[in-house]
Amino acid sequence: MLFLFGQQVFNLWIARLTHEAFNCVTHTLLVKREGERLFHAVIDNEEKGFLESSSQGLTNLIDYGEKKPNFHNSFNYLYNLVQDNPAQIKQLHKIRYIYNQWQRELQEKALSSSASNNGVAKSTLFGSLQNEIEKLIQHEEMLLSDRQIRVERLHDINTVINVFSTLVILLGALLNLQLLHRRVKLPLKKLAQVSKLWQAGQMEVQLCHSSKDEIGELAGVLNAMADKTRHRQESIEVRNQQLEDMISALSHDLRIPLLATRNTLDCMSRGAFGPVNDTWKEVFKEYDEANEDLLQLVELLLDISRYEARSACLVCDRLNWEKILIKVIGQVKATSTRELAFICKISQLLPTVYGDELEIQRVLQNLLDNAVRVSKPKGEIILEITPYGEGQVQISVRDYGSGIAPQVKERLFQRFIQGQGHRGRSGLGLYLCRQIIEAHGGNIGVESSLGEGSTFWFTLPSAINDVDCNHEQNISRCSKSDA
Repeated sequence: MLFLFGQQVFNLWIARLTHEAFNCVTHTLLVKREGERLFHAVIDNEEKGFLESSSQGLTNLIDYGEKKPNFHNSFNYLYNLVQDNPAQIKQLHKIRYIYNQWQRELQEKALSSSASNNGVAKSTLFGSLQNEIEKLIQHEEMLLSDRQIRVERLHDINTVINVFSTLVILLGALLNLQLLHRRVKLPLKKLAQVSKLWQAGQMEVQLCHSSKDEIGELAGVLNAMADKTRHRQESIEVRNQQLEDMISALSHDLRIPLLATRNTLDCMSRGAFGPVNDTWKEVFKEYDEANEDLLQLVELLLDISRYEARSACLVCDRLNWEKILIKVIGQVKATSTRELAFICKISQLLPTVYGDELEIQRVLQNLLDNAVRVSKPKGEIILEITPYGEGQVQISVRDYGSGIAPQVKERLFQRFIQGQGHRGRSGLGLYLCRQIIEAHGGNIGVESSLGEGSTFWFTLPSAINDVDCNHEQNISRCSKSDA
């Protein structure tokens, strides 16, 4: 920017000098032209005065005065043009003096009859006058040549400066682009790469950019934020792990007394400790149902703990979808009092899928229970199994209930989140379904609109990892964990 400013100042200076040079050239041309006019006026006066004096004598002297040529006009105009030049003013005074002497000689010539003396005076004064005017014209021609050379030099200097400025600007632009690439583009590109890693959860990655500019300051701030976020995540993970361990321990500790309570209540209701009337049987039945609800919640928490700890065992076999759907629909009909129509759609060209049949059946039953709970009486529920992507299967459960709000749908598969019609429950069913499906290498989700129902779906790949599909290891591990 300083260079461009300097160039503009230099261009203005050159333009001013060029303008002055052109003014000088114009002034010189005017002086030269008026000098030539003055020279022609002198010649014209000389010719007219000589001819008239020789042919008509003194009678035409008055006519000569009345037909005075334009010498004085040219002289006065030329005097005004060079009034700032003392040397030229002095030369003009000399020309006027000689011209006046020559005019007096012409007048004497007109009054005298002697031709020889007048001829000598004429040639001497006229020659001197002619020489002085020619000197003036030659001086102006020399000035004109010098000033034209100056104008050409100024033009050449301006051209060289413009070419040099263009080259410097291009070089500066290239250097500036390189500087921007090194100090702006590369750090921003690195920032984008590190931001993607941060988004993926790798908060330990740091921006390796240290400079004293704004980008360096931004990198320092972002690194500090990443460190703070990483420490916070680590503390949250430690706390969550402690809570999960506590829940797992409490669930495991509660399971044994709940099983004992179930056995005791069963024995008491059957009269193992003495006769029991109908009133006590109702009481024992209520206690038994409450105990079963607690036992199911404890079992659910234990299952979630195993999946979160990645210690859940999966017995992987080839999945028979018709068999699974028949079992699930039969269990739902046995526990539900609503009259609903279940429509099953199984595609013919399905890839072979391996998985834990009981766990997949458990997921389907949970989704189907939720669909039955929100469906209207005598409505219909659609179960559909179709190919999905490359080597995957998609299982969907469609209901025509009231739908799910968008703000709830985003958190539906998290812990302790309950959808519509699920009040009073633990809010862990869909979370466990997500854990089971992800353990099989699939995904689970929901599509819903308020007033139009919902479609819960999950996908399963044609094969999951080798460790989970090792039948003997899974069976033995399950036996040890149950024991």
